[in-house]
Amino acid sequence: MLKPKLFNAEDFTERVRAIVRAIPKGQVMSYGQIATALGAPRYSRQVAKVMANNYLPDVPCHRVIRSDGQLGGYNRGGIEQKRTLLLNEGYVL
Repeated sequence: MLKPKLFNAEDFTERVRAIVRAIPKGQVMSYGQIATALGAPRYSRQVAKVMANNYLPDVPCHRVIRSDGQLGGYNRGGIEQKRTLLLNEGYVL
């Protein structure tokens, strides 16, 4: 028996963006933490996909990292740009 979808794609994307918008400067969340906050802990890859396709300036996707503490990718200038943004916001790597 197939499980029903928890969210439609647009709703999921907007909910992910809302959580990421709320991450304060100098702090980060992992893709898994965001998925858990959505009530869908197994959806961390889908969260990563939303972030990889995000170009909205009001969604600070540089504040989303991997669960192992590594920075992961960044679609707006690469990992060094992500590192620079986080350091400038006071995040300690």
